Amino acid sequence: MKKYIDTGAKDTRSGFGAGLAELGETNEAVVALCADLTGSLKMDAFKKAHPDRFYQVGIAEANMMGIAAGLTIGGKIPFTGTFANFSTGRVYDQIRQSIAYSGKNVKICASHAGLTLGEDGATHQILEDLGLMKMLPGMTVINTCDYNQTKAATIAIAEFEGPVYLRFGRPKVPNFTAADQKFEIGKAVMLQEGSDVTIAATGHLVWKALEAAEHLAAMGISAEVLNYHTIKPLDEKALLKSLAKTGALVSAEEHQIAGGLGESLAGVLSRNFPAPQEFVAVNDSFGESGTPDQLLEKYGLSTDKIVEAAQKAVARK
Repeated sequence: MKKYIDTGAKDTRSGFGAGLAELGETNEAVVALCADLTGSLKMDAFKKAHPDRFYQVGIAEANMMGIAAGLTIGGKIPFTGTFANFSTGRVYDQIRQSIAYSGKNVKICASHAGLTLGEDGATHQILEDLGLMKMLPGMTVINTCDYNQTKAATIAIAEFEGPVYLRFGRPKVPNFTAADQKFEIGKAVMLQEGSDVTIAATGHLVWKALEAAEHLAAMGISAEVLNYHTIKPLDEKALLKSLAKTGALVSAEEHQIAGGLGESLAGVLSRNFPAPQEFVAVNDSFGESGTPDQLLEKYGLSTDKIVEAAQKAVARK
């Protein structure tokens, strides 16, 4: 079993900030817009270095999306920054009409997503954003797992033509992927090979999936772990190749069970390779105020729950 090392917990939003700062130096077409949350989105370095390419629009997220769409017409590559709830739910109409329908090259960058937003509570802990975004035709949807991958993804989407939703978070989480990685949109990453069950995880639950695989190995269950950093376009080949070996699937995500990664994977199974699947996700519920660890435990998004789900999936084969 391959052992991944946590090189030091970092928040994924800082990975975005570092990637954006690097883009500021390497791509003059990149501009940044923020809705009064420059510090929270770690956009300070870009703002300081390139004040002429930074737009503070204030608490006017719908306007920010419209401005971003307009900037693309002049050849700019706009990166918008605010909390995930305000990046999607509050401005869904503007994204649908001005960005997705119009095919504009806007990068919608969203922090403070999911339960791990923590103490801010249910009103800010959006758990529906991946579903909202993946349903939009032509929208690419990315949910990164650590600091290094978030930085790499931020840089990669600047070279990609078309609208992108990039989701990351506030808490410090293990940083375990390679610092020099090449981020490939739409390509799931095989983190660990196994033969009994496939664990397909995204975002903050990727590290927990690796932890679960260790526990399962001690029980005599060999788990294959896939990092689905891209929700759309979905890497169907990677899933089917893995299932051909394992014959059982666990999906793990910090999102509602409805509309998330798990449902997309289930669709692939139903069309190509019917196999038992267990879901680790929030079950039709809003969140609440608490620490990230407390909330992940209460809502069933823990390492232990992934282990339990894997045992159930294997037993159903």
